[in-house]
Amino acid sequence: MTDMAVKPAPAPSRSAPVPRPRRRPGGWAIVRAALRVLATLAILFFVLFPIFWMALTAFKPARDAFSTAVVFAPTVDNFAAVLGGASDLTGALVNSVLIAVATTIVSIPLALLAAYAFSRYRFPGHRGMLLAIVATQFIPGVAIALPFLTLFRSLGLIDTHLALVVVNLSLVVPYITWLLKGFVDGLPIEIEEAARLDGCGQVTLLWRVITPLAAPGIFVAAVFSFLLSWNEFLFPTFLARTDASTLPVALMTLVLPEGVAWGQMAAAGLLVMAPMLIMALLVRKHFAEGMTMGAVK
Repeated sequence: MTDMAVKPAPAPSRSAPVPRPRRRPGGWAIVRAALRVLATLAILFFVLFPIFWMALTAFKPARDAFSTAVVFAPTVDNFAAVLGGASDLTGALVNSVLIAVATTIVSIPLALLAAYAFSRYRFPGHRGMLLAIVATQFIPGVAIALPFLTLFRSLGLIDTHLALVVVNLSLVVPYITWLLKGFVDGLPIEIEEAARLDGCGQVTLLWRVITPLAAPGIFVAAVFSFLLSWNEFLFPTFLARTDASTLPVALMTLVLPEGVAWGQMAAAGLLVMAPMLIMALLVRKHFAEGMTMGAVK
């Protein structure tokens, strides 16, 4: 038999990468991963455990409110007490909703107009005005509580919804103006120029072009506006007594001479938290998009 010629094996192509053996993670890598997991669990525990315990206490009977029992017969007596019962907070709940909604409805157009002006126009002192708007967020509320109290007492607006809406606007509008300016900065100006060439006026431009494009940012600003008004405690304490008292202030009425009604306090606390949780679930998609919109051009 004739010997068959053995062809040499083809040389490996230089363009194809040679796979490297996967290295097993070292000891320090495993330790770092374990520490990250433990740190995450610890943060979740400290954040979620108080909410869990408050929800648990809200459904406990009065005899179990001071115990650490986890297994008990749940009841809704605490909610019945704060919603039309002996410790009725329904009026304060309605006041909080009305004031927060009114503040949001008024603040969003004002802040959007101001943000658009600061973003698109360069007028004398615009940088200083923008810095002044941001600087108002560093003023302690206690420092301006007495001037507001004196002003509204002179105007006869103590214990009115209008007084609280005006005060909330002074706190909310500067913050969301600064927030919305970043969103408007991220919008391409070429779209506005094309709209102007098509005969679009300034009002129509803001309503039909800027507002839809900045919708994620407006959602975020509206959420912050509502929540800042909803959670406000200091100014309603000074400016509202009975008729315009809000829910965070009304919680103090649950501190009775014989002690704190912890079950009712927990139930009312859940009522305070409910709008925040619901809004977070409804706008979570727009929230993430809106928070990053102004940072990328």
